Amino acid sequence: MSTMKLFTGLILCSLVLGVHSRWFSFLGEAYEGAKDMWRAYSDMKEARYINSDKYFHARGNYDAAQRGPGGVWAAEVISDARENLQRVTDLFQHGDSGHGVEDSKADQFANEWGRSGKDPNYFRPAGLPDQY
Repeated sequence: MSTMKLFTGLILCSLVLGVHSRWFSFLGEAYEGAKDMWRAYSDMKEARYINSDKYFHARGNYDAAQRGPGGVWAAEVISDARENLQRVTDLFQHGDSGHGVEDSKADQFANEWGRSGKDPNYFRPAGLPDQY
């Protein structure tokens, strides 16, 4: 009887520790992914290069997704929040005119492209400095 309790206890402990380890890993990936997104945003603001925003959207999502499931999650949450905030801002500034809808769809396409692991350089504009 005590062998059965020991075995059951070991199984439960390993399950709890395994879940804990995966959760901790997920949070670390999400944190690093959020930093990747911030770096891409900062680079975009620094570069101030015409027609480069889709590249930076794709690159931030790509870099974050390379971290693992937590990075993918962070990239999706940040990208969606940014686009939804932009839609609300456009609504206040331009009313229900549809202003910015096409650009938002194009941004989300670039976001999903990067998150899916596709090369963000697809969106890279000619002449963008190599440091980006």
